[in-house]
Amino acid sequence: MSSSTQARSLGAEKPGISPANRSLERGIEILRSFRPGSELLGNAEIAERTGLSRSTVSRLTQTLVGCGYLEVEPRSRAYRLAPSVLSLAHAMRTGSSALAIAAPHMRDAAQAEQINVGLAAPDRDEMVYLESIRYNRRPSLRRVVSGQRVPMELTSLGRAYLAIAPQGQRKALLAHFRRLRRSQWAELEPALLGAIRDVETSGFCAAAWQHEVVAVATPLLFKGAPYALNVSVSTAEAFQETVDRLAPKLLDLRARIQKEFDAATDA
Repeated sequence: MSSSTQARSLGAEKPGISPANRSLERGIEILRSFRPGSELLGNAEIAERTGLSRSTVSRLTQTLVGCGYLEVEPRSRAYRLAPSVLSLAHAMRTGSSALAIAAPHMRDAAQAEQINVGLAAPDRDEMVYLESIRYNRRPSLRRVVSGQRVPMELTSLGRAYLAIAPQGQRKALLAHFRRLRRSQWAELEPALLGAIRDVETSGFCAAAWQHEVVAVATPLLFKGAPYALNVSVSTAEAFQETVDRLAPKLLDLRARIQKEFDAATDA
């Protein structure tokens, strides 16, 4: 089973769902199968990524073309996402109250402290950046953009979310990561559990899943929806020294954003 199919099992089809809704659910799975670096996908590739049969994929890709969400490349008969998908992302960003509140504070902190600041939300076993403000001296590390996905289990963002995830969801995710990263689990499990404890006791957790990049993250809640906020830098200094320097900046930023989140919720 591919990792994408395993991730899909976290949002598995529910008993009693109508055939019409199941078709919608499967159509969304097809759209999800497109990731950065895979502009064109044929029916066979989509079937492998989604776990759906090729006949189902063939039927639904034709429907998605008709609805304007996929386009067909004439030579290869493969599919690409259509521009209307981008309009949905634009509508989400411009309509997000959470982002409207958080982004000005994030820009101020990034500029004042010359650090990277990101806001992300969970999506199955990944975190999706809603906003990413990069002030890194190295151009190669300024490529994180809105909509980019990062692994939940390896990043400070994902671990901060796990600390506030509902108990059943957290248990399912940890079981999923155990299967997905079986050979690394002996090291990964204590790191995940330690990060959860750090959030519970100190309000934040830290990780360095990319070379010489240290990030600290903290969870946020807005109208019941979970988010994770992080700050990061590219540095060759000691990990703990960097964490000690970044954590107060992160917690101060979190306090300002959460205060406005709470006010907007109560309004």
